[in-house]
Amino acid sequence: MSQDAPPPAPARRRDSAATRAAILSAARETFTQRGYDAAGLREIAHAAEVDTRLISRYFGSKEGLFAEVVDLAYEKSMMMTPEHNAQAARTLLTGGHEAPGATGADAAPAEGLLLTLRSASNPRAAAIMRESIERNYQQRLADALPGTDTEGRAALLIAICAGVLLNRHLLGHTALDGPDTERLIPYLHAALDAVAKMPEQQGDR
Repeated sequence: MSQDAPPPAPARRRDSAATRAAILSAARETFTQRGYDAAGLREIAHAAEVDTRLISRYFGSKEGLFAEVVDLAYEKSMMMTPEHNAQAARTLLTGGHEAPGATGADAAPAEGLLLTLRSASNPRAAAIMRESIERNYQQRLADALPGTDTEGRAALLIAICAGVLLNRHLLGHTALDGPDTERLIPYLHAALDAVAKMPEQQGDR
């Protein structure tokens, strides 16, 4: 006589870390695609396959969730210090469109830029993004720059980076998104160094 098949194993419950990660992943995609105002918590919860109440449990509010998404989006932003500016210029002008901001040569910070632009019309979202940039990315960059007035120079470097990304990835500026953008790398490298280096260092390169 054949034995009965064992009962199926019960489905594994998602642990808190996995639930949190799923919510963050869904929120990052939703905020990036729709912006802060248009993104709804029910939509995010549905994408994460969780109950909407879990968002409040783990993040407190929509603002709290957005703040963590912003920190993640800006986490791997490239450094633009003298020793990294050759690679930074190359990444900004030749990096792909599909990846979020990173230090790798083939990565592009287009996702973080989309998140920023699509959410900036909301004053609270704009404040959250500004505070995140100043507290994290700008501070890391300022700490790595030589010389004086490093916070102001770090802010200028970030503004240059954002301008190139906006014109290249979102507007599709033909001179910045064509097949021969490599010829522009030395110019952008020099522009980044002009801010990243102190005046007495300008002749070192």
